[in-house]
Amino acid sequence: MARRNQNNLTDKWQVFADAYLADKNLNATRAYRLAYPKAAQRSAEVEAAKLLRKPEVAKYIGKAQRARSERTQINADYVLNRLVEIDQMDVLDILQDDGSLKSISEWPKVWRQYLAGMDLAELWEGRGDDREVIGILKKIKWPDKLKNLELLGKHVGVQAFRDRVNHEGELVDEMATLMKQISDGATT
Repeated sequence: MARRNQNNLTDKWQVFADAYLADKNLNATRAYRLAYPKAAQRSAEVEAAKLLRKPEVAKYIGKAQRARSERTQINADYVLNRLVEIDQMDVLDILQDDGSLKSISEWPKVWRQYLAGMDLAELWEGRGDDREVIGILKKIKWPDKLKNLELLGKHVGVQAFRDRVNHEGELVDEMATLMKQISDGATT
């Protein structure tokens, strides 16, 4: 049996867990291939899933993720709050009354942080020395509000899109059985 380290993990489990945590997509199959490079490609996905269920590996990964969340102060509440900020962005915050854009320094912080892109193009008229700027074309790529709402709706605390199973039929059946037992007991 392989020796275990202070985390109660074998060396290969440790490599797997650390690679899994380091992967921005938490790709267990890729982490498994790093820990077990000679393993068959076909079995990597299955074996990675098994490793993630091992109590020692799961405990180590969970502890590392909680520590990272505490260090960065990024947790479910943080994510939900940021999604709500995006949802509440109002285009009037960045526009003048005449429809032109306010100076970027006048924009609320939320707009400066979440703007997906901005293109500026000078519009010219004339040729050579007779050229002059006749306008500036400003293209702003807004954050994807529908995607944002989808993420909000999928949040653990919101679960707006979660499939719900209706158990009323089962409850009625249980109630009918209970009522029958009560009435049978009352009549005997």
